[in-house]
Parts: sequence; structure tokens; C-alpha cells
Amino acid sequence: MKLPSLTTEASGSAHVPAAAPSNFIRDIILEDQKTNKHGGQVQTRFPPEPNGYLHLGHAKSICLNFDLAAEFGGKTNLRFDDTNPSKEETEYVESIKDSVRWLGFDWEDRLFYASDYFDQLYAWAVQLTKGGKAYVDDLSADQMREYRGTLTAPGRDSPHRNRTAEENLQLLERMRAGEFADGSRTLRAKIDMASPNLNLRDPVMYRILHAEHHRTGSKWCIYPMYDFAHGQSDSIERITHSICTLEFEDHRPLYNWFIEQLEIFPSRQIEFDRLNLTYTLLSKRKLLQLVEEGRVRGWDDPRMPTISGIRRRGYTPEAIKNFCRAIGVSKTNGSIELAMLEHFVREDLNKRAPRVMAVLHPLKVIIDNYPENQVEEMEAVNNPEDPEAGSRKVPFSRELYIEQDDFREVPPKQYYRLSPGREVRLRYGYFVTCTGVTKNGRGEVVEVHCAYDPATRGGNSPPDGRKVKSTIHWVSAPHAIEAEVRVYENLFTKEDPDQVEAGQDFTANLNPRSLEILKGCKLEPSLEKSAPGSRFQFERLGYFCVDPDSRPGSLVFNRTVALKDTWTKIEKKSGK
Repeated sequence: MKLPSLTTEASGSAHVPAAAPSNFIRDIILEDQKTNKHGGQVQTRFPPEPNGYLHLGHAKSICLNFDLAAEFGGKTNLRFDDTNPSKEETEYVESIKDSVRWLGFDWEDRLFYASDYFDQLYAWAVQLTKGGKAYVDDLSADQMREYRGTLTAPGRDSPHRNRTAEENLQLLERMRAGEFADGSRTLRAKIDMASPNLNLRDPVMYRILHAEHHRTGSKWCIYPMYDFAHGQSDSIERITHSICTLEFEDHRPLYNWFIEQLEIFPSRQIEFDRLNLTYTLLSKRKLLQLVEEGRVRGWDDPRMPTISGIRRRGYTPEAIKNFCRAIGVSKTNGSIELAMLEHFVREDLNKRAPRVMAVLHPLKVIIDNYPENQVEEMEAVNNPEDPEAGSRKVPFSRELYIEQDDFREVPPKQYYRLSPGREVRLRYGYFVTCTGVTKNGRGEVVEVHCAYDPATRGGNSPPDGRKVKSTIHWVSAPHAIEAEVRVYENLFTKEDPDQVEAGQDFTANLNPRSLEILKGCKLEPSLEKSAPGSRFQFERLGYFCVDPDSRPGSLVFNRTVALKDTWTKIEKKSGK
């Protein structure tokens, strides 16, 4: 078979990278550059299994692999480790490709699949079998576990371990021909049943599985195990630095054993810490459970930590990449505050999101001394962080909507917003003073009556120089457009969602208030034709994104993140 070749950009003398934040993986590559290992070439890969949607943990790996390769003049492959047809789907393949592209990375023409290598992998299995380094075993899965031993007790040899190479080869060919039932036989590597590393106790290389594969169809009824296919796939692609998370550290000796026995390209595996976020689960198996049990609306539910979910919620790829680069890599698993991720989202959106006015819990205000049929166009700044963003016109009229929380008939102490007799500034509008209220039959305030000061147009201070302590946002009632707004909170109530009582699983910690759907929200008319995916800052309320559920005349917004930045406070307290 033709093997994928290494890149040629770095061939010759070692490539000297630009200065970048150091980490132990980068230091390894720097050392390899000094010794001109692999001719100074750097080839990495991102190898997801197509059995679910990518999540934030994968984003960290994607950024690490593509960033390191790019820094050293190398390339990154996208390879699907599709060795388990019972759990893999084309839907997952396409979603993974879409997520990597959305993050801003390009694998160019280097798209591979482990299934591309099934013929070569089988040929290597035959080679090991002929050499007496693999054998066909008839033990059941339960028997295999029994024979395997424990961390403190060695395993026992299978009664089939000493079959001749000829017998093993014949049985392997019959396995491939489909003569045996699922699970009745396996091909195992013959290594050491007394090894302190359980992964070296004659691991299974192939199992019988009569299942349709999403790419190879019914060609195969035996499939390589992940631990057999992974390292060899790296070798076939001549991956110089095979970067994995720490749970694969104990598997590295097995990968190396296969490479040494087959005398193939010595890809080096390097392990780093996986991403763990507070109030978040990054397990495809558990996320799949949430989807299948209907506890969320799908893989792209904005409460999900999947890339498709956070994308729908309004996170930007730039924010995700900045976050992943900031947290770095280490050799110790830890936990990152969710507030830190939200800080990077907020920081990025602050620069790019246009400011608009929206009222989520509307309360009508009537300015009694304002002309009934008059409409003014007020000048509003689109983004004070971006001088190029310009301004827009916002209609102002006699009847407005404000947030219910911006009025109190009986104000508590230190409440400076609108209340009877109190004057406030309407953002870009006028100073207004509450003169009275209208109540319904239940005694609830349904209208607030005010008087305005014409000398304060644009929200400017009056000639007499008097000050107000509060500025509130508003929307002109006759011009307002209605929208549905979905307000999201943490999906789980505990920092560690896996921390449960006996007899429970992680779903016991699901937050019943993780989604609040607000109908009849009032938005300024500039938002009427907003396209799905558009992001805005609703002044004083947070950052919001237009949901794909939106239709002409029926807008739906997701709250991406609130304005409050707790991570900045955490940094200040820690002295960072």
C-alpha cells in the first residue's frame, strides 16, 4: 500500500520556531529539532472516533495538534479511528469535520480513516501470527477477564495460548471468512500474562463482529481493536509526535511493542492532561446518554459542552482557541473553572458584538408630557470598543418598554433605578421622572407614568448640571419587535457532576432550571432581519445569539453569557 508521506517543508536543517509559550510537549519537539530527528519534520494528527459529537475537551486537543505542527512548519492529519462499526455513523464523521473547520483549522488533503488501513492491519496480524507472536483464543469475554488477573495478581495463560502458528493462522483466516459467531474467538497478542501492566497481558487484537461498517460495508466481519489499530495508523501516517491524553499513558508500552515487533515507523506517543471543567461533563458516553434520554434537545443543545452546542449558543471559535491556548498542557489532570472559559467568551464578544437594546421582562412606561404622535431618531453607539462600528438610529416615542426590575414602587435601600418621584436617564433618550402608576385588578403595576425633561435629549445632562444615579435601557413600544429568548444556566448543579449519592448516576445533578424560555420579549427594530448565528450584546443584560430556530417574523435568541465576569474577580483575588 502507498503510505502517506511526511511533509517536506522542514526537510534539511532543523526548523527554528518563533517564540511561543513553552510546555513540555513543545520542549520535546524543540529537542527533536536540535538533534534533527525525523529530518526536522513535525507531523501530528487529530484522531477522533466517529461515535459522537466533539466537545470542548476535543477542542483542546485540536488546538494543540494544529498549533504545534504549524509553529514548527509541519502538518496535521485528520484521521477517524473507525474500528467499531456498531457505534460509528457517517453523521458523526460529518459533524466532526464541520467542528474542526469551524474552529478555523484545515487538514487540507490529509483526511484519513483507520478503515483505510484494514488490509495492512490484517497483513500485520498475519505476520505476527506466523511469527508466533499472536494466537487465536476461544475464551469468552468473562473467562478472559478471569484469566487476566488483577493489579496485584498475575494472569494465567489461556489453554489455547500454545496453539501452533499453522493452527492459529488457519483459524484466523476462518475468522475473516465469517465461519464463526460473534464473540466466539479473538486474536490475541502473545506478550506476558504476568506483566504488571495489564495492557500487556495478551491483549485482544481482533474480535469477530458481523456488522456493517459505514465505509467498508460488509467486507469485514472481524475488526481490529483500537489498541491494535491506533499506533499502527500513526506509524503508517509517519506521525512524528502522537499526542494523546493521560489515560493512554499505560497503553504506550503496548503501542511500542507492536511497532517494535513489526519494525515499522517509530511514532512517539506523548500524553497530556485532558480538559476538565467545573459544572461540566466531557464524556461522549454520558453526553450520548443525555441525548438518548431526551434530557437535552440534541447534541447541539446550547447547554451541551459539544462544539456544535457552544457554537449554537453563540461562543466564537476565537474565544475557544484563546481559552485552550491559555490553559496550556501539563502531565497532571486538574479542573478548570467554567468562569475562565466564560471570561474568554466575554472578552472576545466585547470586541466584536454590536450593542442593541432589548427588554426581556417588559413593563410599559408612558411619558405623559411627550407629544402623542411624535417619534424621534436617537443616535446610538454600535460598539464603544470598536471605533469602526459606527452608530445607528433608534426610535423614541411616548410609550416605551423597560425591564420590570428597573422599577420598584417601594424601592429598597440603595435602589437607584426608577421609582415614584425618582429621576433616571433613559439610555440615548431623556431624563424621566416617575409621576405615578397604573395597576390591574390584582394590584400589580402594569404601567409606569413619567414626565421627561426636553433639555436632556440624547441622555445628556441638563443645563442645570443635576446628576442621576441610574441609566436604564428601553425599547419604543410601537416599534418593538417580539422575540423568544432562551436563557441558559449551568447544566449541572454541582462543580463535579459525577459526585452523587449511592445508587444515583450523574443525571441526579442535572439543573432543573438550566433553561428558561421567555416569550414576548421586546427588541429594538434594528434586529428584525438578524440572521441565525448573529451575535449581539443586549445592553445591561448579556451577550445573545440568534438561534437557527428563528424564522422571518419569529426571532429566537440564545443567551450566550451574562455580562458579569466572575473570572476577572478570581484573578484579582489570587493576585494574577
